[in-house]
Amino acid sequence: MVGGREMGLIKLLIKGGVMMIPLLICSVVSLTVIIERFLFWHRIRSKDLPERVLQLVEGDQFEEALNLARQERNPILQVLAAGIEHRNPSPTEAMEASALAEVPLMKQYLPALDTIVTLAPLLGLLGTITGMISSFGIMSLAGIGQPHAITGGIAEALIATATGLSVAIFTLIPYNYFHSKSERRIEEIERYASRLELLLKGRKEVSSHAD
Repeated sequence: MVGGREMGLIKLLIKGGVMMIPLLICSVVSLTVIIERFLFWHRIRSKDLPERVLQLVEGDQFEEALNLARQERNPILQVLAAGIEHRNPSPTEAMEASALAEVPLMKQYLPALDTIVTLAPLLGLLGTITGMISSFGIMSLAGIGQPHAITGGIAEALIATATGLSVAIFTLIPYNYFHSKSERRIEEIERYASRLELLLKGRKEVSSHAD
């Protein structure tokens, strides 16, 4: 029963025409990127480590804070580690440079998903147009006495459009999710970097007054 359904699906896709090939490639690329991004964000969950790092800095435990920040490959922790490591004399510049390196990693492969969202419906529409042209060619040869051949050809041509829209919708939702997640994480990086900068500035002022 399952094998019959799979064969029916394959036959349906074949009927969609040659444009089904690039649409299939788009769907495979989209699925691959979505899985990779899910695994990426799962690996870099921040938990409470950034707060712990700031607490250590507040207590002048810079080495412990640096070691803790380097424990995980997390964008927030990497930026904090850069600020702690270069706290004398320019933590702000160090954190900015680190953030510039981390942002592309968080947005990696998202342009591919964005392209597929735009491209897939256009490929589907192109497949439908070429299929319609073929159907009208059949009409010119068979005449209007073969309505089933004509309507069947049009129905097959619409498969490409339906597939293109399906691929675009399947890709759009994860794309928006990953994009918004990246923007939120960038805001978190800016917030934690500002807090670390204030803490380091406060530590310097305390040290200068002590001297």
